[in-house]
Amino acid sequence: MSFSVSGKTAIVTGSASGIGLAIARHLADKGANVMFADVDEARLEAEVGEEARAEGPIRMFAGDLTEKLTIANLLSATIDAFDRVDILVNASRRVLISEILNPEADGVEELWRTNVLASLRMSQMTAKRMIQLAQRAEVEEGTMLGSIINLSSIAAQATRPDLLAYSMAAAAMDQMTRSLALALAPKGIRVNAVAFGSVMSASLQATLKENPGFRDEIIGGTPLGRIAAPAELVEAVQFLASDAAGFVTGQVLAVDGGRGLLDAVAAPAH
Repeated sequence: MSFSVSGKTAIVTGSASGIGLAIARHLADKGANVMFADVDEARLEAEVGEEARAEGPIRMFAGDLTEKLTIANLLSATIDAFDRVDILVNASRRVLISEILNPEADGVEELWRTNVLASLRMSQMTAKRMIQLAQRAEVEEGTMLGSIINLSSIAAQATRPDLLAYSMAAAAMDQMTRSLALALAPKGIRVNAVAFGSVMSASLQATLKENPGFRDEIIGGTPLGRIAAPAELVEAVQFLASDAAGFVTGQVLAVDGGRGLLDAVAAPAH
């Protein structure tokens, strides 16, 4: 089996910054056609605008993916550009601190909408397009049509009251991954997740700027003794997207330096 993603077409949401950007860049570097998608048009323009306008293997799409019409337009733009979609990486996510006794500031509804529902609708609509394209091309039954990879967090398994909304959303992403994997397996679409912790995401970077003391706490609670760069997570995503993972579905792969085995970190930073 090959770890190659060369020639495949990927959509990566949340790819204007942080881990999403690292994943999208990595897949493009490995020969994939990549649609960079994010709500932050200015940041997308700064990161890939010139390359996207060259109409090569990199394109970009700006829009609010909590809207179904935006998702439909993103899929149409990707297929118009590359004629297919093989990989979806749901990397768009937000992290909010929950005020646990304040229903107006616990963040549950907001993160449910942005982290969970947007990824679910994106996955559903992308899977439908994968199936439709295969039917039009009269692809042989039993052929693997695509791979969906969700970004989750070890927060799904940790109890942090101030991360109530984020933890709930991460747990929902894990269960969504397993449910979609079973539903889509007969269609030839694999669904997996990468749950990370102690990785330098854009949100963690911002948190450490405001609370530099968290760094030592996180490192001390990570068995491998450091915070990983986003580049160390992207290889796991490539594996799950590639034919090398052709018999892997419904799995939540932890990339956390062992932190989930111990996680004595009290800092609300993931």
